[in-house]
Amino acid sequence: MKSSTVSMLFNVERATEAAHPMEATLTERPTWAQAEGNPLPLGVTWIEEEQAFNFAVHSEHAESVTLLLFSAADLVNPVLTFRFDFLRNKSGRVWHTRIPIVQIGEARYYAYSVSGQTVPPLHSFDPQKILLDPYAKCIFFPPGFDRDLAMQEGANAGRVPLGALMAHRTAFDWSGDRSPRHESDAIIYELHVSGFTKNPNSGVDPNIAGTYAGLVEKIPYLKKLGITIVELMPVFQRDPQEGDYWGYMPLNFFAPHAQYASTRDDGQQHIEFREMVKAFHEADICVVLDVVYNHTCEGDHTGPIYSFKGLDNAGYYMLSSDPANPYANYSGTGNTLNFGQAHVRKMLMDSLRYWKEEMHIDGFRFDLASVFSRNADGSLNWGDAPTFSEIAADPELSRLHLIAEPWDTGAYQLGRGFPGLTWLQWNGRFRDDVRRFLNGDPGMVPDLMRRLYGSDDLFPDSRANAYHPYQSVNFVTCHDGFTLYDLVSYDRKYNWANGNDNRDGTDANYSWNCGHEGDKGAPPEVLALRRKQTKNFCCLLLLSNGTPMLRAGDEFLNTQSGNNNPYNQDNETGWLDWSRLQANADIFRFFQNMIAFRKNHPTLSRSRFWREDVSWYGTGSTVDLSHNSHSLALCLHGASQGDDDIYTMINAYWEDLEFQVQEGAAQEWKRIVDTSLPSPDDFSNDGVDLEQTKYVLAPRSIVVLRRSGKSHVRTTTASPEDSNGKEEENHAE
Repeated sequence: MKSSTVSMLFNVERATEAAHPMEATLTERPTWAQAEGNPLPLGVTWIEEEQAFNFAVHSEHAESVTLLLFSAADLVNPVLTFRFDFLRNKSGRVWHTRIPIVQIGEARYYAYSVSGQTVPPLHSFDPQKILLDPYAKCIFFPPGFDRDLAMQEGANAGRVPLGALMAHRTAFDWSGDRSPRHESDAIIYELHVSGFTKNPNSGVDPNIAGTYAGLVEKIPYLKKLGITIVELMPVFQRDPQEGDYWGYMPLNFFAPHAQYASTRDDGQQHIEFREMVKAFHEADICVVLDVVYNHTCEGDHTGPIYSFKGLDNAGYYMLSSDPANPYANYSGTGNTLNFGQAHVRKMLMDSLRYWKEEMHIDGFRFDLASVFSRNADGSLNWGDAPTFSEIAADPELSRLHLIAEPWDTGAYQLGRGFPGLTWLQWNGRFRDDVRRFLNGDPGMVPDLMRRLYGSDDLFPDSRANAYHPYQSVNFVTCHDGFTLYDLVSYDRKYNWANGNDNRDGTDANYSWNCGHEGDKGAPPEVLALRRKQTKNFCCLLLLSNGTPMLRAGDEFLNTQSGNNNPYNQDNETGWLDWSRLQANADIFRFFQNMIAFRKNHPTLSRSRFWREDVSWYGTGSTVDLSHNSHSLALCLHGASQGDDDIYTMINAYWEDLEFQVQEGAAQEWKRIVDTSLPSPDDFSNDGVDLEQTKYVLAPRSIVVLRRSGKSHVRTTTASPEDSNGKEEENHAE
């Protein structure tokens, strides 16, 4: 600043002081925040007392940043352009300003233009590109939105997603809302918000089918089934032109997906989403979000530039040393966010807090969570990865349901290898071992015992580790892979419709078609075996210690016709076919009763391992652990939990096997389950009296007995390693 200018300003201030008292002068001056804006919080913040918006965006390497405000009438030419002055509107790596609403006028949307030195692959600055705020809470897609333009050089004004200025318009009444808490009765149900009700046969009002509001109409169904936790597949806003039906390619981590709302009005998706959450809470059902923080939809160097790439490419993404593939790709989708950077971790924390505080979410399932363990150079931090420490230190977030998919494309950290010490984890070993056992693979009895027991080989409760069995999220199927019916109907995947020459989706399905590939021409005996195998999978899942998770539609044999990766199938393949509920009412009834049985017997699902309360048997008094064995039995004593005793006999062999019940007299036991019997005899709520301790199990079937009231308290431990009940400490080191 020139000295003459400084003198002029000094003289003006002296003249003002002479005319007015000092206190009056100071109170009339704007604060520094009013004059320059605040660097925190990031994003757009409505300042009610000032009737102003505060804008703050992170860009470390930018040379200039310009804020662009657009009216609804003109999405090409901004009604207000504000170029940040780094001497006035920048703090550290954050550019910021504050603009009163009277100056904003008719503007409803905002974006940024950023300039800087372009140094591929480090920086992708292009001042012609209109860039979305990473912290935008509501995203507007103009009628002329064009994904292809974001993948090309040159201007794209009027055809890009914009942030909506709506924070001062979306008040919501949360009064009376209470977050449920479920422990031994936890039944997780994974569903797709749109696909759950989008089929015309869903019974939902067509005007709200496939929306947050449509999901609310299905709450009575979920209550009837016995679900206590819904896990929603990703609801972060994504690129509607990418063909990402599942939602695992997020554009942004704060805005709910607008296309799941029954109205397209700005901000209404927030209200509809909150109404959905509140309705679930009123029904005593928790809401967990499947969240994708490991990458974005901007893809690799050939992908679109929407936000992060144009704002601070090297600051947000992990880069590689390969010029042909400049982005590290631990997500398998083209890029990986760099959680070795503090501001990236802060964005994750701010997003989690937003969904907890503003949307009342009860927990999160983290996609490819091993990415959080990676240092800035991509190496794994096996000790104290800061992301996990920061979440653990947050008094609100640490109390939520935190569930990890404990791997990425280059790391597999299932169990004690995962840094989130108190987190629940998707147990892929449970899925694979249960599938292989019921398929009839040899050598699987010891592995099945471990999975039933709670996977203490993966989550050991030794003094040094002290894990809990409920940390194992047990599942047989999830969105990623075959449905349960397809698991027993196909030996191979049929993903041709996805457009990738059947190369996508896993080949390691551990599936078995029960003797005939697919449905066409399947003989009655094959169809009957499939129903029995489905009930067997249900039994093993719900009789195991741990936290069970079901995939939506498995309870009525929903099918995807052998497609095990319909990530882009927003059609009948990806939608639930509710006509199968009526056609397979017997299977629904079995699932419903098994869920109720588990919830009525908390001895099955404990905070601790069963230890001395379980005795392992075979067809006789000892378990046959040989390579060719396909059977076992166990008696879980419930006295320590104030519960009944449960005796389970499992025959995965393809011939009849005669079991001898090893505890008590026949008249003490009632048969609850026999999966070989047709409905309704396959499950008896009252129980059928056992006439003798000898029980012949049909091929590939499971029988469950219950002994009421009294039970002998066991005095010896009995882990899967110690199948004969010898006194041995259950440490799986």
